[in-house]
Amino acid sequence: MKHVKFWVVTALCMAAISTIKAQETYWSRVEQRESTLGIADVYQKFNTPDFKLKLVRASQTVAALRPNSEPYFDFTPGERLEIRDKDSLYHLGDINLRIKGVDGKWKDYSTATNRAAVTPLEAYGNVLAAADLANTLPSDIPVSVKRYYELDNKQLVMRFEITNQQNTTVEIGAMGVPMIFNNILEGKSLTETHAQNVFFDPYIGKDAGYLEVKRLSGEGSALLVLPKENMGFEAYRPLLDDATPKSIVFEGFHEWMVHSKAYAEQEWKGVEQWNKPTSLVLQPNETKSFALKFVLTEGIKNVQETLVKEEHPVAVGVPGYVLPQDIEGQLFVDYKNDIASINIEPNGALKVKEEGATASGKKKYFVQGKKWGRARLTITYNDGVEQTINYKVIKPEADVIKDFGHFLTTEQWFDDPNDPFGRNPSAISYDYEKKEQVVQDGRVWISGLSDEGGAGSWLAAVMKQLVQPDKEEIKKIQGFIDETLWGGIQYNDGPNKYGVKKSVFYYEPDSLPKGTYSDKINYNTWAAWDHEHANDPGRSYNYPHVAAAYWVMYRLSRYHEGLVDNRPWNWYLENAYHTSVAMVEKAPYYAQFGQMEGSVFLFILEDLKNEGLTNMATDLEERMKERADHWKALDYPFGSEMPWDSTGQEEVYMWSDYFGYDRKAMVTLNAILAYMPTMPHWGYNGNARRYWDFLYGGKAGETSRVERQIHHYGSSLNAIPLLSHFRKKPDDLYLLKVGYGGLLGGISNITQDGFGPAAFHSYPSTLKIDGISGDYGSGFYGYAVNTSSYLVKDEDLGWLAFGGNLSQKGDEVEMELTTAAKSKVFIAPKKLWLTLDAGSFKTVSYNHETGSVTLTLEEKTAHTPFAYLRVEGRELELPFKKVRGAYQIELGKKETVIKL
Repeated sequence: MKHVKFWVVTALCMAAISTIKAQETYWSRVEQRESTLGIADVYQKFNTPDFKLKLVRASQTVAALRPNSEPYFDFTPGERLEIRDKDSLYHLGDINLRIKGVDGKWKDYSTATNRAAVTPLEAYGNVLAAADLANTLPSDIPVSVKRYYELDNKQLVMRFEITNQQNTTVEIGAMGVPMIFNNILEGKSLTETHAQNVFFDPYIGKDAGYLEVKRLSGEGSALLVLPKENMGFEAYRPLLDDATPKSIVFEGFHEWMVHSKAYAEQEWKGVEQWNKPTSLVLQPNETKSFALKFVLTEGIKNVQETLVKEEHPVAVGVPGYVLPQDIEGQLFVDYKNDIASINIEPNGALKVKEEGATASGKKKYFVQGKKWGRARLTITYNDGVEQTINYKVIKPEADVIKDFGHFLTTEQWFDDPNDPFGRNPSAISYDYEKKEQVVQDGRVWISGLSDEGGAGSWLAAVMKQLVQPDKEEIKKIQGFIDETLWGGIQYNDGPNKYGVKKSVFYYEPDSLPKGTYSDKINYNTWAAWDHEHANDPGRSYNYPHVAAAYWVMYRLSRYHEGLVDNRPWNWYLENAYHTSVAMVEKAPYYAQFGQMEGSVFLFILEDLKNEGLTNMATDLEERMKERADHWKALDYPFGSEMPWDSTGQEEVYMWSDYFGYDRKAMVTLNAILAYMPTMPHWGYNGNARRYWDFLYGGKAGETSRVERQIHHYGSSLNAIPLLSHFRKKPDDLYLLKVGYGGLLGGISNITQDGFGPAAFHSYPSTLKIDGISGDYGSGFYGYAVNTSSYLVKDEDLGWLAFGGNLSQKGDEVEMELTTAAKSKVFIAPKKLWLTLDAGSFKTVSYNHETGSVTLTLEEKTAHTPFAYLRVEGRELELPFKKVRGAYQIELGKKETVIKL
């Protein structure tokens, strides 16, 4: 298949088609508006040591920003300048202000609202260009605003100079600088977007904050926007008034806010912000400058190195910024000045204790979460620089998962014997705000137990058992499989046998009794599939959910005793195989793309091999290789029913790696790193980009919108290839930081009582979890198959534990595992990957002088008399029987100690 343009994708889902058509109309309307930016006049061009800067002479806004090393690449959407040269469309160089008037009310002022030619100012010294912006601001503005593009230490700086022109004080309640970079994907192929477009991620950390601007390919130089003077990154506001059409191919622009008090008092009232909202009071005739600088870094992994070079505060948290309460976390701070104070909000939410310094002088702190919920740690340095680090404190992982499983099999358990759609019994979508099950929705899949948005809850309930098996919960799941999944969601006979329906709930009022459907729900949309469309088995993305359910039940049946009693283990494994094959046969179009949870097909293949089911294994491997060969032939094989997606990469990487397609695996890995950053903020650390699924998997209503989602299922799914690759390259700590951020981010939004929401809303007007469970199950799959612990030795930071707590005695380093499953551990210095098919580790010890490893296994349980240990990365023979490639270890009433 050739890559196709976004606007002509054959067989694209109806949602994407309708959205793209609407967007074309919006773009046409924008293009037809009067041009006011002044691009018909000549441009101003400047060469700096790092950039080729191009300005629109009339507005002195940025028309292009190109790195000298690659002069054909533009960080800004300059290619659309002739369309976006209208009033109310923002450009780099604009500024927004909200100022309190004499009547005590806030009034907005923006250089973008009504364009007019600005008044040039004399450029002298290091100033490249300057202008008084009065002409493009309302005449009643009480301050003057001048903008300068200048060089400082050979670096490009954009500076605004604001002067109070009144004889009374002026309060500026909001000040923001729009960050306009080229994230508009409309009308491009995947190859074009990866070469030409960028994504950007904010560290909303006050004076230590910054913006990362990275190409979709993850390659080439990245751009850092850093505060230079009085530009603390206080808030990140979506520019909803920009007329550039938002959709699945454009998530919108945001602005870097220095002050946000006026919004906190109005649009964001009652919402807990990432930072305390502030305002600025200017005295009569007082002038203050606000400056940002633009810095290139060699690549994404060099961001922190560049920040240190720029003498910018750098913080590194281990295992990240999502802190289970039983974790003894670490925080390393690198800055030229000493710390004057550390403040914690809410009071007592975190315990912070200084623990000396590393060999290079980084300050080292012990950090532990004490109170569940969001927490903000504020570091104030001796020079007045302020840095905020946002943490999320959660229960110990085992408790989070236990609560989650209980909620799914009680509050979300649907068991209405009179349901006309055959959805009972099952875990069904749930509205947490209404505290009720979602048995009807205009998007039929939400209530229809299929698609990500409908299958999410039952998938999560099944995957929970892989991490933390519970006999009573498994009994309910067996009923779901026998009565609802097999023969309901999935065809169990006929020509469509093993095919998976798009939804078991549908809208066909003429075929069902009056009153079946609520008159309060709008069913007059494309999303209200009728019976025929709901029964369609042609959507490949539905198959991994079903295959994963069978695979988990096989593992529970095969490696435990007495947990599964409705069917034999081989029925489950064979059904997992047949479902995998059915995806390729019955949904061939979408099956050519990487699937979310597609890694499960590899796990199924491995188990088919372990069981000696050679014919099935060979067949499945050949079918998957055909798909991988197709991906190998493409530049960027990440398409899907959406024009650009961040979930196919998981499977593309896993199969590319399996078949030895190393180049394609690296292309995939780099693309993941482009949209999945690491930074000192729980919401953005390891957060894989996704911005449209509040429409398709979130709660209907005002929050159903295009919006950057915080820890949607992409975070934990993309953590699978990142952590997998780290185990190949254990000296690359960057991969572990990002991957573990996504792994723990995947459970960070689960509530105290166990509800798992679709994602967390990033808009400062909201900043809370979404109201329904939606498509979270895919995210929990990512956590369930990937939850693991890592023992790492960093040259400067020392011994680190991700998923455990460390203790040292002489040459012996011991890690007590704290994950919910305690079934996987990687000892980085030995490249040793230890996994348990059943049983759990209590501790793992490593002697860094002798290289010896000691494992302590937990005692047996009623359903787990044996542990099954797999060892990768080292050839050894243990005195235990091998079963299906794993060492079978009889457990006792006390812990079992094994020395490797």
